[in-house]
Amino acid sequence: MTYQCRLGVLPRSRFVAGAVALLVAAWTTLVPPTSAQADDNDASKRPDPQKVYLWPDGAPQAKGEAEADRPMMYVYLPAKDKATGAGIVVCPGGGYGGHAMDHEGVQIANYLNEHGIAAFVLRYRLSPYRHPIPLLDAQRAIRLVRSRAQEYGIDKDRLGIMGFSAGGHLASTVGTHFDNGNPEAADPIDRESCRPNFLVLCYAVISLSEPFHHGGSRRNLLGEKAEDPALIENLSNEKQVTKDTPPTFLFHTDEDTGVPPENSVAFYLALRKAGVPTEMHIYAKGPHGVGLMPGDPVLSTWAKRLVDWLKVSGFLSTAPRAAVKGKVTVDGQPLSYGTIAFVPLEGVGKVTAVARVRNGSYQLPASTGPAIGPAKVVITRMSQSVISEVPTIKSAEQIEANDGKPVEIAAGTNTLDFQLQSP
Repeated sequence: MTYQCRLGVLPRSRFVAGAVALLVAAWTTLVPPTSAQADDNDASKRPDPQKVYLWPDGAPQAKGEAEADRPMMYVYLPAKDKATGAGIVVCPGGGYGGHAMDHEGVQIANYLNEHGIAAFVLRYRLSPYRHPIPLLDAQRAIRLVRSRAQEYGIDKDRLGIMGFSAGGHLASTVGTHFDNGNPEAADPIDRESCRPNFLVLCYAVISLSEPFHHGGSRRNLLGEKAEDPALIENLSNEKQVTKDTPPTFLFHTDEDTGVPPENSVAFYLALRKAGVPTEMHIYAKGPHGVGLMPGDPVLSTWAKRLVDWLKVSGFLSTAPRAAVKGKVTVDGQPLSYGTIAFVPLEGVGKVTAVARVRNGSYQLPASTGPAIGPAKVVITRMSQSVISEVPTIKSAEQIEANDGKPVEIAAGTNTLDFQLQSP
């Protein structure tokens, strides 16, 4: 199918506004928030979270019956009209000696709920409990949430784990030490896989062996075995990455001296080597343990980058996607360099699919293509000659193709050609 359109030159201010509007349209629904939805964004007006013990009748290897001996999770569910079906088990940090339950727990859960993600804040057992007890607790949390996926309104195949600092070490341990469950287990929860579908690691302790390891976390986790070389190697998770390690989002700061960013870098490089999809953000400024850092207009953007990554990775929507390909011409000549964006018009969690246009052609496979259904198409001309010693256009030119009317994306491969005309 071929569409003919007139290409207009947007002034710089209008181009920026148009780009912002495009991004907003991509990430939000078209229905304005009601007062009920506005109230849902106010955490103080939400009901108290459900408190769920991982082993109601007593945890394995418990040292007693106090609360510290009973691992549990707080269940935070998003409003039904926002729910994407995704869920995340959240592991607060604290060096395996405490839990930063506020800024690395409940505040994270509230933020995730605002974006339609169910959150399960884990209170895992701490020192004097040693490895593998925290790992058993986190694995049990994954299995338990999966076993109650219908009750919690989530897709058991879109369940991740998120950790901060030492909680990030626990999350990365879950992501590199997992099993598919025991189908013969008497407890149906133990029949579920404990492999998370994705990892979110925030200024995480990763290594227990390298010079940049966090000594306090290692001592609290391993106790008398803190110098055991085999155990240290096994729990240096950058050395345990395989092709089966889940896709991972990493966030750190360059100024972090408590847990240096080399931890995240080492895990990122291991993921790259294993061919595992990953994204990493290292901010120049910021100390260790920042949480959402709402008072910092720059550092606080890491959480927005996380939501973007979840969207483009397909974790916030189960909408089927389709392949697209085609030609783009301007005044009969192939568009030398630009982009084409397919912006979905409906559906929670659907992502804008963007392809580069080069020498008049574009193509996206179904894995990264647009969602099936109506989509607005926005084409941007960035250059009329990719390599040129002089400018070929005055500024980026953008147009809503097909006179702003949506195109229908069907299952399979869609061939869509666009013919643009200068004013």
